Amino acid sequence: MTTKQKLELTWIGKENRPSLEPRILLEDKTQSYHAQNRITDHDIFDNRLIFGDNLLALKALEQEFTGKVRCITIDPPYNTGSAFSHYDDGVEHSLWLSLMRDRIEMLWKLLAKDGSLWITIDDTESHYLKVLCDEIFGRTNFVCNVVWEKKYSPQPNAIWLS
Repeated sequence: MTTKQKLELTWIGKENRPSLEPRILLEDKTQSYHAQNRITDHDIFDNRLIFGDNLLALKALEQEFTGKVRCITIDPPYNTGSAFSHYDDGVEHSLWLSLMRDRIEMLWKLLAKDGSLWITIDDTESHYLKVLCDEIFGRTNFVCNVVWEKKYSPQPNAIWLS
């Protein structure tokens, strides 16, 4: 019997996983905004701004939204060591991978079959993140990279993205 070998990314502590219990979200009415009326019968009023740990927030969304989200965009810490007041952007590489793995696995559960995940990241961790996503989503589900070069003014000859 031949067993198919699997290519995977490994790191120190990969086997350590957080234990997460189901969560509920509580609305802060003072922070909520609801439109006065619907414009069409197809309008959906289910946008949410969640304040707190993003892994716990994703866990709270799991029961209601598993397999239903069509587009997710995330802007995770680039792990460059930059100073940010709201999160640590300079953790040890293996810890960063574990943090990302746990969140991306939760996002995978939320995505619909025809859903897509868009991730903003720089070169510091992008290649490791690509392999991590290949392991979670399957390599054949990768579509493409969009590379952006910072410009200080728009280019007049740009067709799609400047």
